[in-house]
Amino acid sequence: MDLAEIWRVMRRRWYVLLPGLLITAALTAGVYLLVPVEYRSQSTVTLLNSKKATVAFDGNPFLSTQASLTGMADGLARNLNSDDAKADLKSLGLTGVHEAKIADNALGPYMWLSVEGTDPAAVLKSDEILTTYAEKRLLEFQTQQSVTPDAMIRMATIVPPQKPEAQTKARLQFLVMAGALGFVLSLVATFFVEARKRRRSSPGRHRPAPGEGVEGGEPAADGVGDPTATLRMTVAQPAGSGAAGSRTPGSP
Repeated sequence: MDLAEIWRVMRRRWYVLLPGLLITAALTAGVYLLVPVEYRSQSTVTLLNSKKATVAFDGNPFLSTQASLTGMADGLARNLNSDDAKADLKSLGLTGVHEAKIADNALGPYMWLSVEGTDPAAVLKSDEILTTYAEKRLLEFQTQQSVTPDAMIRMATIVPPQKPEAQTKARLQFLVMAGALGFVLSLVATFFVEARKRRRSSPGRHRPAPGEGVEGGEPAADGVGDPTATLRMTVAQPAGSGAAGSRTPGSP
């Protein structure tokens, strides 16, 4: 079946295709209205060496980096993603879904702190809460280990919580899936009706072969199957009649 034939079928069975397309449009509109737009705000923080460790660098923490800081950043990110941290953040007013992780392709102890939600203002506020909470948790870890203030690892905000941006990828995927599924089902229904119509319109009768009887091996009636049957018809004679039977009365 080529494209021309497909188009002819679609045009001939428009009464099946059109309702399917209308239902598809309604389904797509429903997905557009029911699936909300997600917004995302993100901040970037880094861990810095303690004041004691930066004495040799004239107190400049950006000149003193250690591999242990990256390990501490990883441990802090895992703690911020824990259930206990989620409960604490929720009590502080954080809404939406938050995530803390090591920044992609980071060359140091850099972390991304992000929040996603449907309300842009609430997302921005929640990201600010998360950034403040991360620094608080870092100090709590070290206090629990009785680290002196001069030896404590510090946190600095490199990029503050940014204005939330719309995340339309997931919504667009749902819209494409709904539209494609509805269109495919509409085409399937159209060609299904076309196939049934063709099957009903076909004769579907068995034509016997020449010499084949309708039943019991008898010749087909009215010469069906053999157009020369009428030329071969003979008059049946009674049983037992011979040459005499063909004589007329009074003949010797």
